[in-house]
Amino acid sequence: MSRMIYVNLPVKDLNKSVDFFTQLGFKFDPNFTDESATCMIISDDAFIMLLVEDRFRDFTKKDISDATTQTEAILALSADSREEVDELVNKALAAGGQPSNDRMDEGFMYGWSFQDIDGHLWEVIYMDASAVGQ
Repeated sequence: MSRMIYVNLPVKDLNKSVDFFTQLGFKFDPNFTDESATCMIISDDAFIMLLVEDRFRDFTKKDISDATTQTEAILALSADSREEVDELVNKALAAGGQPSNDRMDEGFMYGWSFQDIDGHLWEVIYMDASAVGQ
């Protein structure tokens, strides 16, 4: 069974978040966008709903974590090459994101990470499938 995934993230300023992720090359679905939320397209089956904190509260009875001081999740994106990993993280840093962990190089797997402007952790990973298990 193939499933779609929608990850919901609270943001402080929707316009700033849209600007940040636009600089990384992401697009947004206008059918699911208003002044309190937008749908960022990751792929045909994966989406990130960016919701201003007041709108995000409509979906939970729990407190919203402060992603700048607590980790609520680590979002990992695949890349087609090591160069694409570096390119996306460098774009994030140039757009106002913050560094997270150092580059990780396990030979068959290469990754690097950043924090977006709201402090959410993102990892970008390239895996050479032909080298897995060697």
